[in-house]
Amino acid sequence: MAKPKVFATHGLFEPARQILEESCDVEYWAQAERPPRPELMQRVKDKEGLVCLLTEKVSEELLRGAPNLRIAANVAVGFDNIDVAACTKRGVVATNTPGVLDETTADFAWTLMMAVARRLGEGEALARSGIWQGWNLDQLVGTDVWGKALGIVGFGRIGRAMARRASGFQMKVIYTDAVRAPEAVEKELKAEFREMNALLADSDFVSVHVPLLPETRGLFDASKFYRMKPTAFLINTSRGPVVNEAALVAVLEAGKIAGAGLDVYENEPFIHPGLRRANVVLAPHLASASLETRTKMACMAAQNVVALFSGQRPPNVLNPEVLQES
Repeated sequence: MAKPKVFATHGLFEPARQILEESCDVEYWAQAERPPRPELMQRVKDKEGLVCLLTEKVSEELLRGAPNLRIAANVAVGFDNIDVAACTKRGVVATNTPGVLDETTADFAWTLMMAVARRLGEGEALARSGIWQGWNLDQLVGTDVWGKALGIVGFGRIGRAMARRASGFQMKVIYTDAVRAPEAVEKELKAEFREMNALLADSDFVSVHVPLLPETRGLFDASKFYRMKPTAFLINTSRGPVVNEAALVAVLEAGKIAGAGLDVYENEPFIHPGLRRANVVLAPHLASASLETRTKMACMAAQNVVALFSGQRPPNVLNPEVLQES
């Protein structure tokens, strides 16, 4: 019996390749740059499975041109690149990779928070410049993280991982979410629920951990920024379009907030030129980028594909109604 044909838009890590190749006939994209849209359409047109990254749009157009496609497996927890409704309409299973990147992403959000608070980007640039004149009392003084108030917007797995880390820094943890956490969770994490505006007014650091949904797109606009303390910092490792970058640039230029640490952007890979300033730490979408975590993500995507083609339910299906109908 012929193995199902699968196209992977990245070479993947070896453990993931082994999982896929045991039961699938896999073709990999081997170029350093992401596959151009026409090339992607050509490669997937006769495939039954697609393993893709956030950079590939699984749209109605792509699905229409791939009539044999049965699964689109995203190597990411986010899936705003996948038109899940279109997949459901055409009987294509969509999957993602939740859970495995929570701790790594929380680690990196803390990395950004520490870096922007202590002006690490400026300090490294000075150290590399060759013109550093040595220690001085008021040189690049930043602000402490210890004992400050951490506001967490979105209290899911990653938000709660942030709260756990905050206890080691004796931080006051406040959070907001569409659904309040159980009392036992609040007690365990010493986290207080607040409405958004109250959280913004009280936080020294605001860390964003919401999914990209219609109601969260542009969530952080001028009205939100003007409720923050002028000494507060914004940290975003969720999705770029959650933040209105033009509004963020405006408040930074006006000195209405102290700075920002950003890993994601409104129109990736484009970064608003106004964000290239000393009090903003910029990272190129690295929050889950540890070898251990990215390997787990690739393996999870591979397992989702293999499960479907072996007649099992993929562990991380986004549109289970497709399976119920089949």
